[in-house]
Amino acid sequence: MENKNVHKVPIWEKSNLSLEEAAAYSGIGINKLRELTNDQNCRFVLWVGNKRLIKRRLFDQYIEQEYSI
Repeated sequence: MENKNVHKVPIWEKSNLSLEEAAAYSGIGINKLRELTNDQNCRFVLWVGNKRLIKRRLFDQYIEQEYSI
């Protein structure tokens, strides 16, 4: 039975995105996102244990400033 009290938050309203959500949101592949977020200087990654999340606002800023990745 489906729980009707569960709210789905649209991607553009989330503060943090999974790799899958970030890939769908940006059009950048999951493998490329993994490569970018493996860098210790990456400002838009948030590690929660072993799980990596993408900080959407900083990710948007990063994309706007880059010419190519």
